[in-house]
This record gives sequence, structure tokens and C-alpha cells, in this order.
Amino acid sequence: MLEVIGKVAKVIGPVVHARGVSRAKMLDLVEVGDYHLVGEIVKLDGERAAIQVYEDTTGLAPGANIYSAGMPLSVELGPGLLGTIYDGIQRPLEVIRDQSDQYIQKGIHISVLDRERSWEFTPVIEAGAGVSGGEVVGTIQETGLIEHRALIPPDMRGRITWVADAGSFRIDDVVCRVEAPSGEVGEVKLHQRWPVRRPRPVRGRLPLSIPLITGQRVVDTLFPVAKGGTVVVPGGFGTGKTMIQHALSKWSDADIIVYIGCGERGNEMTDVLISFPELIDPRTGRPIMERTVLIANTSNMPVAAREASVYTGITIAEYYRDQGYHVAVMADSTSRWAEALRELSGRMEEMPADEGFPAYLPTRLAEFYERAGMAETLSEREGSISIVGSVSPPGGDFSEPVTQHTKRFVRCLWALDRQLANARHYPAVSWLDSYSEYVEEISDWWQERSGGEWLELRQQIMDLLQQEGKLQQVVKLVGPDVLPDTQRIILETSDMFKNAFLQQNSYDRVDMYCTPEKQIKMMRVIIDFYSLGLENIKKGANIHQLKRMEVYSDIMRMKFSITNEEIEKIDKIRDKLHRSMERIGDMFD
Repeated sequence: MLEVIGKVAKVIGPVVHARGVSRAKMLDLVEVGDYHLVGEIVKLDGERAAIQVYEDTTGLAPGANIYSAGMPLSVELGPGLLGTIYDGIQRPLEVIRDQSDQYIQKGIHISVLDRERSWEFTPVIEAGAGVSGGEVVGTIQETGLIEHRALIPPDMRGRITWVADAGSFRIDDVVCRVEAPSGEVGEVKLHQRWPVRRPRPVRGRLPLSIPLITGQRVVDTLFPVAKGGTVVVPGGFGTGKTMIQHALSKWSDADIIVYIGCGERGNEMTDVLISFPELIDPRTGRPIMERTVLIANTSNMPVAAREASVYTGITIAEYYRDQGYHVAVMADSTSRWAEALRELSGRMEEMPADEGFPAYLPTRLAEFYERAGMAETLSEREGSISIVGSVSPPGGDFSEPVTQHTKRFVRCLWALDRQLANARHYPAVSWLDSYSEYVEEISDWWQERSGGEWLELRQQIMDLLQQEGKLQQVVKLVGPDVLPDTQRIILETSDMFKNAFLQQNSYDRVDMYCTPEKQIKMMRVIIDFYSLGLENIKKGANIHQLKRMEVYSDIMRMKFSITNEEIEKIDKIRDKLHRSMERIGDMFD
């Protein structure tokens, strides 16, 4: 029930100043004017308030009524979220398109979830049982991939007095009643609301030990991220930030994907909205949209909704984490989100800090990234949220405030290199500037699958790339011919690793996704080329003899020629490499 709590005093873009405000609290959800524009109270001073409006305020005039809903900005959580496209304040864009023209009408209010659709509910709990917040009441097959687990709201506990039998229910139907210790009886429906700026509670945090497998070799092998980890992807315009997040959304082994297009160009979001419904999950053969929630808040949409979109996305992610799923959140891009903070801060005449950003920018970034992690849920399941946030530093300057502050709160950096992007080397992740602090934590997982070799193979590759970076300084001055073959094989092996391993073609059906098992075998072959080649060079062979081997071209083509299902062929290439190197060595014995 809405009630009038004040009047509009003045309008400054998306910020509305109110007078005569009563019975209002910070972060309360309000509706402004005759169109009932959705907004949020962000500042209170006596009977005056500043309201952040999430819609276009054109035509709004002083004296208009301000209505309060008596609750903070919240999202609606329940079956039907997956496969849906929302804007930054969780309005379903496809429904709006069907009911409106090509633009979103001001003040349009549409149900977040379909109220008419019925879901097949199966209870997993009986009357008389004691329950607390977060426990599973029953299950619903939300999509062909995901079983939705209806949860007791986090703030409810007591004894179940009644639970519905298996059958078809709408989201507003009551499926369970819980009697609290005070005697008050609460109703549990198939949906619940939760404030977006308040993290959902968990039983406890768990250590990170399982990698998020992305199928992208440069990520999985050199700069891995754990499930529950945080990553920042800084890069200038055109270096492939959005592309690498698209690849992770398509191929990562997260159960649920929440993709937040925060202030990006409309054509980029259009590509997502067109391509995602057509994609098939490589592990299940089902459409990827069956495990995906898309939040589209493009650069031409209201700036205030852009600021809210990341909170909307992370709250949806927490809801599925609480059901025991591993969720990956793609935030593209947090720079546009920070720019929204800067604009709103300026409208409210707050004191600016570095480059005009508000002084609380680091705090907001920390609040967002710290909602990631591996957790034991209230229902004693394990779930996780991994966050991959891109940053678009102006001019590719990584010393700007958003990049620098974000690096303080994340443990993995995939720095995108413009020279690699210009050379059409994708993913354009710089192996000299990037890092991951998750290597030790997830090493047991990789060691088990590689026969105890993964750490050593990875370290050898990293050492070679570091050496190659130093040698390139000499090569730029005098050319490679002056180097001895013991150093030229470092250059050759590094080039082989870059072109045959790190570079990946997202349009090639074989190369777009690479399993961990294939990655390990490919690394073994390349390291064997270096170690055996170096032995032969010390015996008297030269680099040209090594490059003329027939197996050399087999190694360079193996990422395209060998599928993930026939990786035993890489063992044959490795055997062929050993025989070829042995023949060259015999010439000098």
C-alpha cells in the first residue's frame, strides 16, 4: 500500500530533491510523480530528502507527490528467473517489448515473475518438522538443466504446521506454513523478496579449492580462478573484455550464469541477446539460456538504474547460491557503474575525490566483490559465487582509480594487451602483466588430474615466457640471428606456446573450448619439445633442424586437429616427437 510522504522540491537529472518528507528511511523504495517513477532515498536531512530515480525524469515538476512502499529496493526471487532478460531494476524487458513500443515507457510497472504460470512442486519436508531460514521446502524443475529449490525465507524459523502435497502451483500460492516460537504463523510462497544492498546470510565461509574451468587455456593454465573467486579484466577499447566474458558465460562449468551488461553499448548487448538463446551447453547439450539470467542496462538507459544493476545481479546470484549452486557473475563493465556513481554524486553536490569519483568508490567496490566466495548455505549445502568484472580504463591507463581500487579487492588479474589484440591474438591476456593468487589453492585439483605434473609444467612455461620477454629486448636491437641456439629455442618454444596453446579461436568448433585433460597433454608436448630440443642443441644440432621436423607442424595444428574426445592422439604426437628428436640426437652421438 503506497502512501504520500512528501512533495518534489526540485529535479536535477536523475536526482529528485523532496520537501515535507515524513515517515521515510534511508534506502526506502519510493515512487515519484503521476507516472510513479521508481526511485530510492539516498539522503535524508530533516524533512528534506534526495531521491535517486531509476527512470527518465523528463516532465517531472516541483509539487508532484512522492509515494513510499515502506521497504528498500528489492528483487523478487523465485522460479522463472532463468532464461529471462531484465533491466537494471529487474523489469522483464521481453514482456515490456510485447506490451510497449520500442522504448520503455515511463512509470511502467510489470510483474517480475509470471503470475499465471504453474509450476510442478514436490515437497521434501513434512509437517511437524522444525525449520530455520534457508532450508529447502520443495523442488521445482525450473528448466531442463536446473532444479529450483524453494527455500524458507532467511528470517523465518519455527515448526511446520502444514505443507502442500505435490501438484501445480503459481508463485503466489502458499506451499507451507511455519509457526514461530512466538506463536505467529508465517506463510511460505514460491517466491520471496530481498533487499539488493543487503547480502543474503550464509552459515559460514569455506576455503577455495576447486577451479572454475572456463575452457580458455590462457585462463585455466596460467591464471586460473577458483570457484568463489574474484577477477578483474582491465583493458582498453577493442581489447576483448566483453568477448572473454562472453566465452566464460558460454563455456565455464558454473551451474548458473548471471550476466550484467552495465552501461555497455547497445550493439554489444544486442549480440548477447541474439547469440545466447541459440547457444548449446557443451556439457549437457541443452540451451545455455536454461542456466542464464541476463541483465541489460545499456549506456542509453537511465544512469541511476545502471548503479543498481550490479546489486540486482549479485542478489539473484546469492539466491541460487543458497540453493547449493555454483554461480558465475559477469559484470561488464564496472567502469560504467563507477561513472554512474560519479554522475549521481555530482548531482548531489558531494565532495569529489580522484578524477571526480566519489570518496566512497573503494567502499562500494569492496562491498560488491566481497559478496563472492564459497559458502556453506543455511541449508548446509555448498554453493559459490565467482565474480568476473571488466574495467574500461580511459586510454588503457591501468593507473586510473577504478582499476587501482578494484585490484585491491580481487585476487586475480587478466590484463588485456592492446598489441596482442591488434595482432588478432585472442584472448589478448598479457602473460607478463597478469597474475592469479589462486594457483596454490587449486593445485591439488590439477595435480590429481595430471599425474602430479601440472604445477611443474605451468612453472616451466611461465619461466620460458619470462626469459623470452627479456630476450625480445635484445632481438629488437640486433635481431634473433646473433643469439646462440640455446637461447633461440627459448624464443621458438615461447612462440609455439603462444600460437599453438595460448591463442584460441572462438569461431572454431574444436578450438573454442578445451578440456583440462587436453590442456595438460598439450603442455607436455610443448615442454618436451623444449627439453629434448635443448639436449640436441647441446650435442650439436641447430634450431633449423628442429623446425624442419614433420612433427613440428603437427604440434602447431593440434589445437584444431584433435578434438576434446580424441586426446589420445596427442600422445601419438608426443611419441612421434620423441622418435624424431632421438633420430636427430643419433646424428651427433
